[in-house]
Amino acid sequence: MSQIRNFVIIAHIDHGKSTLADRLLERTHTIEDRKMREQVLDQMDLERERGITIKMQPVRMIWRPNHTEIRNSKSEILKNLESSALNLEFSDSEYILNLIDTPGHVDFGYEVSRALAAVEGAVLLVDATQGIQAQTIANLHVAKKEGLAIIPVVNKIDMLGADIEGAVSEIASLLEVPEGSVLCVSGKTGEGIDELFAQIILRIPPPKKSNGGFKALIFDSQFDQYKGVIAYVRVMSGSIKKASSIIMLKTKIAAEVLEVGYFKPQMQAADSLAGGEIGYIATGLKETGIRVGDTIVEKGNILAAPLPGYAEPKPVVFASMYPTEADDFLKLQDALNKLKLNDAALTYEIEASEAWGRGFRVGFLGMLHLEIISERVKREFGLETLVSTPSVSYKVRLKKGGEMTVFSAADIPEAGEILSIAEPWVRLEVIAPADYQGRILKLFETTRARFVETNYLSAARILIQYEMPLKEVIVDLYDRLKSATSGYASMGYELGGYETGDLVRLDILVAERRERAFSVVITKDEAYEEGKRIVAKLKSLLPSQVFAVPIQATVAGRVIARETLSAMSKDVTGYLYGGDRTRKMKLWKKQKKGKKKLAGLGMGSVQIPPDVFLKMLKRS
Repeated sequence: MSQIRNFVIIAHIDHGKSTLADRLLERTHTIEDRKMREQVLDQMDLERERGITIKMQPVRMIWRPNHTEIRNSKSEILKNLESSALNLEFSDSEYILNLIDTPGHVDFGYEVSRALAAVEGAVLLVDATQGIQAQTIANLHVAKKEGLAIIPVVNKIDMLGADIEGAVSEIASLLEVPEGSVLCVSGKTGEGIDELFAQIILRIPPPKKSNGGFKALIFDSQFDQYKGVIAYVRVMSGSIKKASSIIMLKTKIAAEVLEVGYFKPQMQAADSLAGGEIGYIATGLKETGIRVGDTIVEKGNILAAPLPGYAEPKPVVFASMYPTEADDFLKLQDALNKLKLNDAALTYEIEASEAWGRGFRVGFLGMLHLEIISERVKREFGLETLVSTPSVSYKVRLKKGGEMTVFSAADIPEAGEILSIAEPWVRLEVIAPADYQGRILKLFETTRARFVETNYLSAARILIQYEMPLKEVIVDLYDRLKSATSGYASMGYELGGYETGDLVRLDILVAERRERAFSVVITKDEAYEEGKRIVAKLKSLLPSQVFAVPIQATVAGRVIARETLSAMSKDVTGYLYGGDRTRKMKLWKKQKKGKKKLAGLGMGSVQIPPDVFLKMLKRS
């Protein structure tokens, strides 16, 4: 165990985590040169297309301190490091370095938190051209909470415009450490990589020795058609090998091990997994009942105490997802089951809609998470889906007593039954150049945000804190902030509590029938303008009918905005020629009477095309 180091790389999005990981893999020859490519640990097509990490990815590397490619001798490295005061030395044997590359976007923070619980140390990366960003601070808080050894590193020192001294000063101040303990590297050129390896060995402790039988923490999982459910594990004690009988302590699911191995970064079978190591266990299970955070033990050790595991992630954005073809419902259910294995933050339950049939109410960690899941359903399972307007959860106090939580505006009771509606609020942090402070303040004046405070990270960079409703954050706040600051600002937030507001349910009626998919929760002051916008847009999208169709926005049963979709024009007198005009007038009256009768018989309902629902999701 003394030769093992388990660590993660954490940073804000686009600060160079995956590129730095590429250099580490190159230097340790983990991947053959002919197979090496950029962002090699980003294995999903979506990750490579968007240039971001979506899934954590473990990899096992072997580092030899006396390797001929090390530019500095051992004595020179030790002389340069402040850690040399600890009288630490390199052994001449090889070190096993288990790296977990993590996402940087706030929506995938749960991936980061799971990775941190499986390691002893973290490389905290800061871009020299951008300095500390919102997610840098968020990830640092989690790493400190886990008690990890933290190595501060400034990346992209080769870039034009890199403010190396400024970035070093910021990160040293944030961590309250001497500036000399901050490393400077280039993930692109490889400069400083060898010193980083040395620091990883010196600063990150090896796994603690633990006596007892086999015990492992599941930090991720995936489904394989041939090997069944594959659990990504950190072995805490004991060892495990092929054909061993295992059981999950929380779910009580038992299995026989088909294969164990390491990530290189592809899965590579091994004889066994021992204490302190990170690897995988192929269970052969076909059902998707394995839970991230569960503890695996050998079958005879069922009375062992489970490991602490993880807090269940709480979805903050909810949307309905329906297959475009009703016959694909079971296929969509299977797709979500398999995606949940690989994405523990995904939640869903069955629901039904008059317009769309059977589908699912799905919970996400943010709007990007929603986009990624929708795209994965399409690409990995070949399913086209309809996704409703995203919403947040609301707590509704009822006049008859009690409280209910609803995840869709359409499910909020009628106004006469409600005492109050509470919505989730967040504490939000914006980091930006000080020159943009005025623009940022002006932007937030157009929202319901409450200003908290402003702090200076340096003479040129500020951190502004706000409290505001989650709903306003998830719609388009990030894009508006980037636009207002020419792309220089970053934003992060964490959930606070629920706050009661002057909220109402805005309903949309088409041909006097309420369309649940278009219901929204909004403040009373904004209801009129939003109602006008929705009915006008719906009028422009709906196809004409044989009768005039009223489109109404209502609050508590009172119409606050209305548009009328004109009837389809049909010339019933087209076959006539010449003759008296009274004959045409009789036909027009007959047509008018027929349309009125049609509506009176209840045949005036309107079938809304699926593409109209999709177009209504867009604000423009």
